[in-house]
Amino acid sequence: MRNEILHGYLIHHRKYRERSHIVHLFTQEHGRIDGILRQTPPPQYQPICLQASGKSDLKNFSKLEIVNQPVFFFGDAFFSGFYLNEVVLRLCPAEVEMPQTFVLYHQTLQQLQLLAQQENPNLFLRQILRQFEHALLEELGYALDFTTDAQQHDIQAAQHYLFQLNDGFIPTAQQSRATLTGEQILSMRDYEKGRDFNREQLQLLAQLYRQMISSLLGDRPLKSRQLWIQNTQSQS
Repeated sequence: MRNEILHGYLIHHRKYRERSHIVHLFTQEHGRIDGILRQTPPPQYQPICLQASGKSDLKNFSKLEIVNQPVFFFGDAFFSGFYLNEVVLRLCPAEVEMPQTFVLYHQTLQQLQLLAQQENPNLFLRQILRQFEHALLEELGYALDFTTDAQQHDIQAAQHYLFQLNDGFIPTAQQSRATLTGEQILSMRDYEKGRDFNREQLQLLAQLYRQMISSLLGDRPLKSRQLWIQNTQSQS
């Protein structure tokens, strides 16, 4: 890579030596990419343009430009932005283009700026976060088949299922908070990309995607989720 122009966002940075920073970017051209920036890092959530050079895992970044005006998030929008960046940093492989996830990331940041204007902010927020997670997990290779179970049998509406990341939907005779009904699972059969999820689909995906993302993260839970929960509890 030699003086390649990249477009994207800063998702994380830390101090490196006296005047430099190690920065992690999410870019349109190469997905998540890491490097050294010898200037003040840009604000998060703002589109940037810069040059990248180098063959190692840590590229050299230069000629950084901030494309738009500053973006400031507060409340749930702040924690949601933190969540997006942490998930991208933790789950996206380095230098693997993820075009759909990048589009949804950009779109979600724009929608978070409109959160306070929504008639039902909670429903709006659930909608845009599930859409982002849907694109991310699919592009990571974890797209779900909502029509067949782990034994390649058709999902039955009246049956209960347990979900396992590496197996899929496993039929079970025992009903619990962890189980899903076949009717819930089948509600996703007719979903078309770009549409909003209905309430049944949102309920299903919230349960599934939290389990999937937690499993992929391993023993290190998301700091953004912990802080979000703590903030909610302190306000109740």
